[in-house]
Amino acid sequence: MRIGLIGLGRIGAFHADTLAALSAVEELVVVDALDTAMKSVTERIPKARAAGSPDELLDAGVDGLVIAASTAAHAELMLASVKRGIPTFCEKPIAGSAREAASVRDELEGAGVPIQIGYPRRFDPAFAAARDAVRGGSLGRVHTVRSTTMDPAPPPASYLAVSGGIFRDCAVHDFDAVRWVTGREVVEVHAVGAVDPSAPAELYLDNDDFSTASTLLVMEDGTIGVVSNTRTNARGYDVRLEVHGSDDSVAAGLDDGLPLRSTQPGATWPAGPPHTFFMDRLTEAFRIELETFCAVAAGTVESPTPLGDALRTAWVAEAATVSARERRPVRVDEVAL
Repeated sequence: MRIGLIGLGRIGAFHADTLAALSAVEELVVVDALDTAMKSVTERIPKARAAGSPDELLDAGVDGLVIAASTAAHAELMLASVKRGIPTFCEKPIAGSAREAASVRDELEGAGVPIQIGYPRRFDPAFAAARDAVRGGSLGRVHTVRSTTMDPAPPPASYLAVSGGIFRDCAVHDFDAVRWVTGREVVEVHAVGAVDPSAPAELYLDNDDFSTASTLLVMEDGTIGVVSNTRTNARGYDVRLEVHGSDDSVAAGLDDGLPLRSTQPGATWPAGPPHTFFMDRLTEAFRIELETFCAVAAGTVESPTPLGDALRTAWVAEAATVSARERRPVRVDEVAL
């Protein structure tokens, strides 16, 4: 297969390496606004060649497209790709806002071209096993789900200014994981946020954002989700999920890289070293995710994260953002289009 890749920043360059290692990918056609980024990838990866522009790449006869460009470009690139009939993988979010994402969904409805939105936790083996336990019934009635994302340090202020906020950018992965693992939809959210008083104003206050947040999710069957997030977890990158049922409980992410220090006398777990970033914690998930996309592009499997499904997660993030800012519970159908 010939796969196109637009955007060679932090995640795009990582995807380039992942795609190049897949046996299904014979050639990787890449483009980025920075010539230095393209040169770095094409010199490092024998399978990669540079295109002169996004349009040149889209017209190069690729079998599938991976969009890893900035959020502002997602909607336009997705529309251009699908209208050319190219199976498309796009990193979340679908667009700069959930309303724009809904417009993209409406415009592409009935296009018949597969779209996969990037939510890598759906491909993490431990998260998948937790989902299997729920679906298999071994946990009994699920009553509580806890999901955590804690970043070791905040991204640059320039990124936070266009990220949409901690709920849309960070917690959205937890919202999607809770929906996917339980197979239940969120109907109401109660969200709160706080700002690190030592953080420069351009990180959070200037963007009406938070450095730490918590969200209670009320699911359609009464299950309660508890989501915890922070931009400043100095010990490392913490991604895990717990599912508690009437008969059993399971957890994903409790490996030796868990960035916690036990105070239990004599305890030696977790042995470390702690995970330091999402790329080392979720390496296998990203590989399986892009391997699955190649199968989607080949027409052998259906998209595991289609546009409509990803949009339902986006509405939860919208509701959480409103809830924290207005300090009140918000029903998802209050914000969803």
